Amino acid sequence: MATIGLEDLRFYAFHGCFEEERAIGTHFRVDVWLEVDTNSAQQSDNLDDTVSYLSVYQTIKKEMETPSKLLENVSERIGKAVLDLYPTVTSVRVKVSKLNPPLGGQVGAASVCLEKSRN
Repeated sequence: MATIGLEDLRFYAFHGCFEEERAIGTHFRVDVWLEVDTNSAQQSDNLDDTVSYLSVYQTIKKEMETPSKLLENVSERIGKAVLDLYPTVTSVRVKVSKLNPPLGGQVGAASVCLEKSRN
């Protein structure tokens, strides 16, 4: 098993509980870590024997384009999509961060991190 990470993916999206957030949008960061059996790819050096980073990125991008009120919902949708679309992924850890959230003070990010597995 190996862990494949895609880190610091940046998106401008329209998630949030406040109507203004969903109207004007804000910046988000997504980090994902995939548990994958890479034994074949380690020997073959063939992309078909592992998970394409590009394909996973496109899956995440698509989910980020669908507005949600809660980061919990966005994280869940990303995790579910990854497990549904990539059968070699045995588990996924997803962290979605809203950068500079409107909390009335100086806050770098508010984040939700969840883990999902096939079992």
